[in-house]
Order: sequence, then structure tokens, then C-alpha cells
Amino acid sequence: MMLAMASSERSATKASGRLGRALLRLLMKRAAVVAVERLADRFRLITLEGAALAGVTWTPGQKIQIAMGSAFVARTYTPITWDADAGRTCVLGCVHGNGPGSAWVGWVEPGDECHIFGPRTSLDARRLAGSLAVFGDETSIGLAAALAVQDKTRSITCHFEVADVESGRKVVQQLGFDNAVLFAKRADDAHLQEMEAALPALVAAGASFVLTGKAGTIQRLRRSLRQQAVAAPRIVTKAYWAPGKTGLD
Repeated sequence: MMLAMASSERSATKASGRLGRALLRLLMKRAAVVAVERLADRFRLITLEGAALAGVTWTPGQKIQIAMGSAFVARTYTPITWDADAGRTCVLGCVHGNGPGSAWVGWVEPGDECHIFGPRTSLDARRLAGSLAVFGDETSIGLAAALAVQDKTRSITCHFEVADVESGRKVVQQLGFDNAVLFAKRADDAHLQEMEAALPALVAAGASFVLTGKAGTIQRLRRSLRQQAVAAPRIVTKAYWAPGKTGLD
């Protein structure tokens, strides 16, 4: 009986592997890693290129999912730029924790191949009027850079909660956000009071708000904005992650 069960499990694994490879071919775009730039200890700017990326219509704020060796295991990234003529895009990756996404960002190098699903709708800030105030964390930095690409004349202020302020500072400076405000994360979330304290001046200036990153932080900042009578059309949100949960991208 045990031998029969083991044989059945192996057959199921093989079938799953064949299905995964078929999905990679049918649904995902094949690309090669052509450059990996280390911006700070845990951050990599990764450039991908491939014929399947050419001619693609992309809007800043959209997402892609990169397969981590299987169509059933993928991690989500926000492209910073997309050159449809050259078939090239770049994403900012951050090593955090021990998951497959962190592992890939840590070891990926030029010459490696990957499969991409997307770009797909995630967050669209085009309807927001006036200047933008982007609030988030390390996972939001790529989005802020993409929004800056969308309209170079638009005023964008950035506020990020980060685990390492020094590394975060290096990254935002290299991406052109010299004026980004960084808040060191604290275990008791006391730093969120400092982030909330930055809201009234932005509200008074007529800014629109882009809230992304950790779900709990988004909820708290959105509640504060509502208390300050900020109209819903001036706010867009997207939770990228929450402790203990997946699939929020």
C-alpha cells in the first residue's frame, strides 16, 4: 500500500510539473536578465529583456509576476520603466525574509532566464488631480519611481517606512528621490504617528494620496485622511502585503 501511495505521489508531482511547464509556455513571457545593479545591501535594480516584452502597452503602476521556477509560485513586482521598442523593463527587488522572491533577488545575475506574467492592472494614479503624496514602504519605492516616469512635471513627495534608513536613503537617492522622507520601522509601530503627522500639511496643500505597502499602515493612514475630510477621489490604495498573508499584490 505504501509503495502504491508513493508511486501515486510521484505521478502527481510529474503531472504538476508538466502542467506548470505548459502554463509557463502558454501564459507567460520569456525574458532574460541583462543587468543587476546593487543599489544597497538588500536592494537590486534588475533589468529584463526579451522579444516577448516588445510592443507591450504599459501604464506606470501596473504589476508583473515573475515565476519562481514554477507557474504556480510567482512574486509580484512593479516595473519602473518599460521600453516597448527594445523589449526591456526593470524592477526594484528587495531581499527580506526567506521566501522565494527574496532568494531570487539575492542570487539572480545577468544571463539568467525568467518567465513573466503581465503587465496587469494594479494601481492607476492617472485620475488623481494635483501633486502626489506617496506613502508606503520598501515595496512601494518602485511604484514611486514609475509614477515619476509617468509625468516628470508632476510634483511627487514620498514617505516610506523602512527597516534600514541608511540603505533606504541610498536607494531613493539613486532613483532620484532626494527629498523622500524615511521613517525607521519600530516593533510597536510608534513610527506611524510620525507618518500621520506629515498628512495635514499635504492635505492643506491639496495633494492627492497614493497609499501602498503594508495593509495595516494603509488602513491607519486612510482612516486619518478621512478624519481630515479628504475626499475619496483624492486617495488610491493598494495593499502589497500583510504579516502572515500572501496574495495581496
